[in-house]
Amino acid sequence: MSNSVENRVVIVGGCGHVGLPLAVALSASGSAIISYDVNLSAVNLVNSGVAPFFENGLDQLLNHELSAKRFSATTDMGVIGNADIIIVVIGTPVDEHLNPDPASIRKVLEEIQPFLKDGQLLILRSTIYPGVTQMVESFLSATGNQIDVAFCPERIAEGYALDELRSLPQIIGARTAESRARAEKLFTQLAPSIIHVSPEEAELAKLFTNTWRYLKFAAANQLYMIANDAGVDFERVRMAVTTGYPRASDMPGAGFAAGPCLLKDTMQLAAFNNNQFTLGHASMMVNEGLPLYLVSQVEKRYELKKLTVGILGMAFKGDNDDTRSSLSYKLKHVLDFRCKKVICADENVRGDDSLIPESQLISDADVIFIGAAHKRYRSIDCTKPIIDIWNLRGNGVLI
Repeated sequence: MSNSVENRVVIVGGCGHVGLPLAVALSASGSAIISYDVNLSAVNLVNSGVAPFFENGLDQLLNHELSAKRFSATTDMGVIGNADIIIVVIGTPVDEHLNPDPASIRKVLEEIQPFLKDGQLLILRSTIYPGVTQMVESFLSATGNQIDVAFCPERIAEGYALDELRSLPQIIGARTAESRARAEKLFTQLAPSIIHVSPEEAELAKLFTNTWRYLKFAAANQLYMIANDAGVDFERVRMAVTTGYPRASDMPGAGFAAGPCLLKDTMQLAAFNNNQFTLGHASMMVNEGLPLYLVSQVEKRYELKKLTVGILGMAFKGDNDDTRSSLSYKLKHVLDFRCKKVICADENVRGDDSLIPESQLISDADVIFIGAAHKRYRSIDCTKPIIDIWNLRGNGVLI
């Protein structure tokens, strides 16, 4: 497919985990894409053909699209004025009190507004607090901009973005037929099917998706604690429950439920419902409390105050390099008060100078926690006690 002037797309925040995979995937499908980002170092890396984070297949596709001259990255906000479509991948964060803060979206709108032109389509892509799409529409109307708006949430799992952009249905939340049609035309290049809903339905669909996963992980973690307190291996019970029994086949294993979305979106949903979300708050207590529970159980077996404790894996999930909201760091914080010394390693993670080589950690630690389920930890040669909440090594999860 050749580039078309109808498909000139600028992605605001386009060198991050959400924006960059979308950018190169759309580029490979025929659109002319520019990733606009304020992070100069990330922009320079991207333009040199190196993704600033790990994503399966991303470096290869990025280099292909750079060579084809269909894609580039820039810190020049002025490129927005030449776009037909603007995709904003700045979401709604939560503040220190876990309340949603939509000011980030308004700030971005105020910054890009001088470059906006009538007839453009503005797509919101990251998770947003319910009602933010309406806020954006009202903002643009008040400034006199005649711009179509749609909320088209991403629902990919980090590490699998390029596959899931092409295999998952795309939800499009739009208020007008024109916005709906234009967004569909863009995402039909990638998604196998399109689901049309209102903006408010799309906003809740995104929050419900992440909240549902967080609730399921909390249920599994609570069941793990119940079994463990009874001296029973939860993995043995889960095997018995799920084997050949489809109604329970989706019961997840125990483990750290973390990352930049699950807790945040659950708390956004709670705030939207006037903090009347008992399941959400209970899930937060279970999932966020798991590191403390594990340490308290290990303390019953080992005199931690005399030991060096190692944490293998500091990313928020296995085979990833993203440490945002990782519960491995919360585990480290708990251990700092309970043991002689804490050492950490993760050869996937860049930018944390406190990390040591994994081989050194295995040599120096008296007790080891597996913090992130990196597959290579299944076969590490180690005779030290290993706390493996993920059951990576197949020895069960009973502490």
